[in-house]
Amino acid sequence: MRTRVKICGITRVADGLAAAHAGADAIGLVFWAGTPRRVSPAQARDIAGALPPLVSRVGLFVDPSPEEVHGAMQAVHLDALQFHGREDAAFCRAFGLPWLKAIHVAEDVDLLECVAQFDGAAALLFDAFRPGDLPGGTGHAFDWSRLAALPVDRNVPIIVSGGLDPDNVTRAIRTLRPYAVDVSSGVEERDAAGRPRRGLKDAARIEAFMQGVRSADA
Repeated sequence: MRTRVKICGITRVADGLAAAHAGADAIGLVFWAGTPRRVSPAQARDIAGALPPLVSRVGLFVDPSPEEVHGAMQAVHLDALQFHGREDAAFCRAFGLPWLKAIHVAEDVDLLECVAQFDGAAALLFDAFRPGDLPGGTGHAFDWSRLAALPVDRNVPIIVSGGLDPDNVTRAIRTLRPYAVDVSSGVEERDAAGRPRRGLKDAARIEAFMQGVRSADA
């Protein structure tokens, strides 16, 4: 089975099209106000409307109110919801769409307990965590051995995120064999100091990332 790919933090129509044309299965639209990758409902509608068929639109939220989620769903067609905060399973499933739950792989987090709490998820997304940083898209990887050792029921699809880029995605997939990988900062433009320009994707890096995925699957 091939590894699915989601390109998250899309803020421009051109970047959404670059992800789709490179072969991404889904794009992520961030509705959380605490990041430069946030899109307004109008931006999200423009991006989603420009995508070709069969590319999924995933709305990302961090501890939203029900009104925020419903407002985004009314503004733009979303195929799935992704929750990156402290939301419980009852909240996540309340909106009638498939939902993904992010689990932060921190030292003090019991991953097995987290998996049990969210057994109704369409997929579980494991992401890195650094105190004081963004809830996702930090550009830092977690210790993959923690996930590799986790006796996760593979009937629940596993998505790996956190610090993935064109240089390490092949190794990540061969190590963990996830259902999907999720990337944001790893395919963003770089400034003069080599830092990601949050929210601005680089079509060449997206294509290189996809090549890395295909190499792992070959």
